[in-house]
Amino acid sequence: MKPDTVAAPDEVAAFLTRLTGLMLRSSGEGAVLIERTVRHTARALGADASVLLVPDGAALTVHTRGHTPRTVTLRGFPEVFRLDRVVAVKPLVQDVRAGRIGVAEADRRLAAIETSPPPYPWWLKLLGIVLFTLGFAPLMQATWYEVGATAVLGTVAAALAVAADRVPRFGTVLPLVVSTAVSVVTVEVFARDTAHGGPVLLMLPALFFFVPGDYLSAAAAELAAGYITTGAIRLVYAAFLLVQLYVGVLLGLYLTGTSTRALFDIAAASDLPRWALFLSWIVFTVGTLLAFAIPFRLLLPLLVLVYVTVGVQSLATKAIGETGGTFVAAAVLAAVATRLTLRPDQPPRLVLLLPGFFTLTVGSLGMRGLTTLAGGYVIEGFHDLLKLVTIVTAIAVGLVFGATLAQPAGARPARPSTSST
Repeated sequence: MKPDTVAAPDEVAAFLTRLTGLMLRSSGEGAVLIERTVRHTARALGADASVLLVPDGAALTVHTRGHTPRTVTLRGFPEVFRLDRVVAVKPLVQDVRAGRIGVAEADRRLAAIETSPPPYPWWLKLLGIVLFTLGFAPLMQATWYEVGATAVLGTVAAALAVAADRVPRFGTVLPLVVSTAVSVVTVEVFARDTAHGGPVLLMLPALFFFVPGDYLSAAAAELAAGYITTGAIRLVYAAFLLVQLYVGVLLGLYLTGTSTRALFDIAAASDLPRWALFLSWIVFTVGTLLAFAIPFRLLLPLLVLVYVTVGVQSLATKAIGETGGTFVAAAVLAAVATRLTLRPDQPPRLVLLLPGFFTLTVGSLGMRGLTTLAGGYVIEGFHDLLKLVTIVTAIAVGLVFGATLAQPAGARPARPSTSST
């Protein structure tokens, strides 16, 4: 007899509530897989479950045979900064579905995952954010000056992010505070000579950790998959974060007495060698692991996915243009990640997707568009914003398309049921 067959209804409901809450809090890349996971896990425990989802909340209903259904309302702020928990949940759910552990043991392990400390100390997270920004810097301007400026500005941003972990209430205004600080330092120290490029391009790598490109694409992907409410709400929240960053940049200009006309968007001449551009993705991937608490044993597969995404995007862009190249790269990334995550020894799809997704650099277009508009460069600003909409859509549709193609034969697509929004 499987251990789960004798589980009390209250124990099953408590475990599923804890599981749903943890998945909700870890759903910064989208909530479309929560209902399927919870429903299948409940079935393995001899119960039925349905989930009504919004990005920051869920109504979970658990029905066990012969007992009154239990409905619990959960709230949780979605984020992606503790992906070690996401990695740890997958084998736990697999053990429950296979009947290898009972609900009491599953609940104990899940509680241990929830209360586990971060895998890296604060100073390694700080280093990770700095490396994350340094790896991204050559995408903005392939110059040594950009890299040097990013090392300083990224350290400022990372210090504020780590401080926000110690003072949670500070987190609600963190994008505003970080962008203001980065704007002030950029204008006062690094943007005095126009030969080094526009100040926006100097700021963006340091702000990239806070730019909501993941939320924008997750929102578009949820809309494409039919999750209208979650997609629309997440889209509004992403826009709010983007506006916070934009306002912070403007505050930095006001504090330094600088005209908004300084927000031009012109890149300096490249002077980085090809080997530096190639190695920047290693720096970027290592930074991603440390910044988002991903176990270091996953470095090699994630690094391969990063280089595959970058390579496919580069080749496809040369053949069919930027939008087509981005779509193809997103589809290939999603297809590979979807196939890999079917294996029990591989991490969840979210973890496999994240570093490669960031290479597609969605959110920076929104920041460039808003700041360029504020500088009075209307045509260039609207061009960046239009490009943002186009690229976000290409990535979202590419991710959905790739995942659909890579699903096993006979698998149903991940679309919402009548019990989820």
